[in-house]
Amino acid sequence: MATLRNLKIKTGTCKRVLKELHSYEKEVEKEAAKTADMKEKGADHYDLKQQENVLAESRMMIPDCRKRLETSLADIKGTLAELEEGNQEEVPEIVEARSIITEVETFFQTTEA
Repeated sequence: MATLRNLKIKTGTCKRVLKELHSYEKEVEKEAAKTADMKEKGADHYDLKQQENVLAESRMMIPDCRKRLETSLADIKGTLAELEEGNQEEVPEIVEARSIITEVETFFQTTEA
């Protein structure tokens, strides 16, 4: 049985994973710029290789994070549907869950286009 507490937890999880995904995307941009700068300046081959490894690790985290966000989105939608079937009144938790669902779906649409 879905409860408001479960919905609140799943909403928080969804927010956290979305924030984490944004963080990894910023990190990839920063590391890519740093790698390009090192190449321009003719940095030591070993240092450049290490920086490329850091960049590759950051890039690997994005698909994993997207997958977790998709799972989290499915969980929150399922819980929200159960609560709506139970004729739960419009409480702040439900409003917040709908808001985060819209935010995540918009994020997926903009990144896939």
